[in-house]
Amino acid sequence: MDGENFNENRQVNVLGGRLVTCSTQPLTGFFRDGCCHTGPQDAGSHTVCAIMTDEFLAYSQMAGNDLSTPRPEFDFSGLKSGDRWCLCAARWEQARQAGAAPKVVLAATNKAALAILNLDDLKAHAAN
Repeated sequence: MDGENFNENRQVNVLGGRLVTCSTQPLTGFFRDGCCHTGPQDAGSHTVCAIMTDEFLAYSQMAGNDLSTPRPEFDFSGLKSGDRWCLCAARWEQARQAGAAPKVVLAATNKAALAILNLDDLKAHAAN
């Protein structure tokens, strides 16, 4: 990570609090640090901590991003329903509009997602 452009201590969640870990099993995040941290290198804005569902995984595969097939060459075991994963904000919005958006962990969703997403939409899909 580029220390000049990335400071995990300054990244907050969509509720204004400290950004908490999304998942370490499987290990997620653009920086593969377990959190939905972002920075200038993260062109896809992997900022939404979502809880995978079979419906969303099928939707994502149909949309061209197969998240369930293992890819050992990338040390990726594939996702299954119940796994938490830092999704690209635009993909989550696509899924929402298609009626397939997974639940969101607000405390682990980066405030940077709000550049693309509406907080009320995220709250409407909040886990818990």
